[in-house]
Amino acid sequence: MRAFPRAWGKRGPRGRRGRRRAVRLPGAVLVLLGCLPGLTAVGALVLCARTAEGPVVQARPAQPAAARSATPHHAAEPRIVPRSAWLDTTTRHSQPPPRYDDKVVAVFVHHTDSPNDYLCADAPRIIRHLYAGQTGARAWDDIGYNFLVDRCGTIYEGRAGGVERAVTGAHTQGFNHRTTGIAAIGTFTAGVPVPRAMTEAIASIAAWKLGLADVDPRATVTLTSSNSLSRYPAGTTASLPALTGHDNGYRTTCPGAALTAELPKIRERAAKLQGRAATGIG
Repeated sequence: MRAFPRAWGKRGPRGRRGRRRAVRLPGAVLVLLGCLPGLTAVGALVLCARTAEGPVVQARPAQPAAARSATPHHAAEPRIVPRSAWLDTTTRHSQPPPRYDDKVVAVFVHHTDSPNDYLCADAPRIIRHLYAGQTGARAWDDIGYNFLVDRCGTIYEGRAGGVERAVTGAHTQGFNHRTTGIAAIGTFTAGVPVPRAMTEAIASIAAWKLGLADVDPRATVTLTSSNSLSRYPAGTTASLPALTGHDNGYRTTCPGAALTAELPKIRERAAKLQGRAATGIG
């Protein structure tokens, strides 16, 4: 999916609902196919099921309930750059109010399938291009990701609604409720180095957001698919890691083999930030 102008030569993720005010789909979610290069992404562009996705996620702890501490495991909120740093008045457009869930119990990690050789000072401009591509050419209401992270580890607010709230995203088919989408700015296919600052930032967001619901980043959660365009038919339950790659919910190569290989260490680091005991990984 093309989230950048032609000069970028890459295709990025997608959001949902757009500025075509004549097309009002109450409860519908236009989701991000994300991370599919070239014409494959364009051909695969689809809408979510035309019914509201209810909160259907139930967390399952990594350990038996009897072994868990009664003390909640929270993590500090990381520094997050607000939308106002990248969304200028020229690009911004009116949009419907954000939607919310009761909590976040899972995190999906993505990459934006965009160039890696950018200056970190250019990250706001890159995010603005992503937003413009998703809300302009694709007519979606907002950027699909809840957060974006650049190669220097700077965390940016993505989708509107408040970073501390459980904002319903538009980052993956079928599993947008009670989840947060974190996008690593770049392309992280096999052999591409993943900056340590980037993985640390992803861990810090995951630790904080999951900690608000006392979810261990190393746990398994049960999610119910709301859309048959995901890996699971609508209504099917799926057991997924609480911190997982986009490819576990949708048939895609996102977040890339290199970033996928880092997920076990990111989970362990996020758990440590929550004050949980280490398991020897990472």
